Amino acid sequence: MDKAINNFLEYLEVEKGLSLTTVKNYSFYLHRFAEFAKEAGVVNTAKISKELVHKYRLWLNRLNSAQGDGLKKNTQNYHLIALRGFLKYLVKNDIKSLEPEKVELAKQEQRQVDFLEGADLSRILEAPFKVELPEIIKKRDKAILELFFSTGLRVSELCKLKIENINLKKDEFTVRGKGSKLRVVFLSDDAKQAIGEYLKSRNDVNPYLFISHDKAASGRDEQTGLTPRSVQRLVQKYAKVAGITKEVTPHTMRHSYATDLLMNGADIRSVQAMLGHASITTTQVYTHITDQQLRDVHKAFHGRKRSRSS
Repeated sequence: MDKAINNFLEYLEVEKGLSLTTVKNYSFYLHRFAEFAKEAGVVNTAKISKELVHKYRLWLNRLNSAQGDGLKKNTQNYHLIALRGFLKYLVKNDIKSLEPEKVELAKQEQRQVDFLEGADLSRILEAPFKVELPEIIKKRDKAILELFFSTGLRVSELCKLKIENINLKKDEFTVRGKGSKLRVVFLSDDAKQAIGEYLKSRNDVNPYLFISHDKAASGRDEQTGLTPRSVQRLVQKYAKVAGITKEVTPHTMRHSYATDLLMNGADIRSVQAMLGHASITTTQVYTHITDQQLRDVHKAFHGRKRSRSS
């Protein structure tokens, strides 16, 4: 089984082009399953059975995390998704094992999506000019926030951007997302203006779009961009400046982008493409909070008799 798992991991890296981080996660989940299977006396993929998977699911459900809590349902599902992918690979290569469709995922609660709108969104987008910082950093941070809201980029995607990737004469550019898949994202007028103002302030030769302007960092002459962690910290900082009490992350800005599109009438399939989601089910997490039609129906018909009698 270990050999088959290693072959599968190489397949994910070379044939499927998955990132090393994703392959590492698959390795962790599958080797955990292999260890469980060995303790149950199963060392061959042909011996993987529905009963073994059932016992494995039960074991995962009772397993404590590093924090002493049970594994969350979505974490359990990551293990099962990896196992199902492994079994699909075995079937594809005519290796006898359990049919992958017999591995069912655990039911999990619908995820709550945090997003910003209205005054909160306006305040955080203007927050960089409300603090005492060098002008170039204000312009950089303004450009970052506007780009997040304009494109719905993941923080990792934003940090990898280079100046050559963006042509401000156009309203769109191509970004390479998860699984090295390409998608087109679109620039708002506000984002184009903010990026343009920031780039006018630059007098360096660093190829990355967003860089550190710390004197110590510039002294090292490193040709690197901002890290995802540093971008996360600056988003949290500006949320506080804007007076927003809940936690705000780069992914909150991505949620805000998607929610804004749906609330203004965009269809779910288009939003799926713009977010770069492989599956529509990932995008559907937004629909329970953005159904404008249901909101309008409630407003039009709820409490009408009550208002007449008052």
